[in-house]
Amino acid sequence: MKSPLSSSSSSSSSSVLIRKARLSPYLFTLLAFIFFVAILYGEDFMCLLGRLDPKSGTLLTRTEKKWEKLPFAIGKTPEGCDVFSGRWVKDESSTHPLYEESECPYIQPQLTCQEHGRPDKEYQKWRWQPHGCNLPSFNATLMLETLRGKRMMFVGDSLNRGQYVSMVCLLHRLIPEDAKSMETFDSLTVFTAKAYNATIEFYWAPFLLESNSDNAVIHRISDRIVRKGSINKHGRHWKGVDILVFNTYLWWMTGQNMKILQGSFKDEVKDIVELSTENAYRMAMRSMLRWVRKNMNPRKTRVFFTSMSPSHGQSIDWGGQPGLNCYNETTLIDDATYWSSDCQKSIMEVIREEFGKSKFPISFLNITQLSSYRKDAHTSIYKKQWNPLTPEQIANPVSYADCAHWCLPGLQDTWNELLFAKLFYPQ
Repeated sequence: MKSPLSSSSSSSSSSVLIRKARLSPYLFTLLAFIFFVAILYGEDFMCLLGRLDPKSGTLLTRTEKKWEKLPFAIGKTPEGCDVFSGRWVKDESSTHPLYEESECPYIQPQLTCQEHGRPDKEYQKWRWQPHGCNLPSFNATLMLETLRGKRMMFVGDSLNRGQYVSMVCLLHRLIPEDAKSMETFDSLTVFTAKAYNATIEFYWAPFLLESNSDNAVIHRISDRIVRKGSINKHGRHWKGVDILVFNTYLWWMTGQNMKILQGSFKDEVKDIVELSTENAYRMAMRSMLRWVRKNMNPRKTRVFFTSMSPSHGQSIDWGGQPGLNCYNETTLIDDATYWSSDCQKSIMEVIREEFGKSKFPISFLNITQLSSYRKDAHTSIYKKQWNPLTPEQIANPVSYADCAHWCLPGLQDTWNELLFAKLFYPQ
């Protein structure tokens, strides 16, 4: 005979089991719902984690939304295809270059290498081949039709201007001579395709924030100052744009701390503090992302950010002789792990951290690694010089070779092929 205590205990246990049994359908439903959402939006959940491979520079952030949600997308690249990871392949066909230097009147004389005596054209004949997949072919007709009635704008420094000019060169041949124009208004340059009621624009803002280097012509200032919280000074010119392509990097690389203005450039006594390059760059990224969130519509517009463009100022970096640079370099770097010493991985880490917090989908154009191999593609000495060369410089071409900017046609056309791929065929 069971004791009352045993009976009570048994009854209590049964009651608990009954309650658990009653709860289990709800628990099952909840778990099923969570499982369903995880499958449906698993990519978005993974994007929340945001991570960067410091060697390859591959960036994964919460801004990489499902491709179906992005404006202008008409397809997607194969599953698992990273268009930024690959190798350079010599194109023996007639497809590269994608246009001829002499056929595009919009290239600045600082980028027309053939006109300024470059003897070879091999740098024009390379195409980027992603591992395990192919880049969608650049379709100028599709690009122009997509831009009909719209504005596309590149914002940043002279490297972004090179990408902008490349885009214009890729498209202008489809437009009759009397139906296109290019005009410059201070910091803004506008290419107009009149028949399409479309514009492709470039806005000079090397720091994105207001700075003492904002003059589009006179900006070679060694003592650079950036004004904190001042992105609206430039941002008011970006409103209403449908496709926006940012870049900013080279001008932050002063080799010392950045000077940050707390107040206004009009203040009689200026309150200036110094920040490390990383912290100053982080400040700019936060300002840019805040501006994008407040002023762009993710259902109608696309925002891109182009990563740092590498320089090749020290040949010792790729096993060359000390004291030399990109001058006379006509071959590629074949070390797949090569990373330019001019490209700070700490800056990529800042981008990873700040973009990982963004609620606005920003497409990242990771051109750094693939461009690092292209020591052959710089303007070097084959460009219009800002100032007359001294006899000492003429006697030593290495001393004045430009190892930061790129010949057109050339590498930056590949940047736009990648932009085209991410615009229409995002993963």
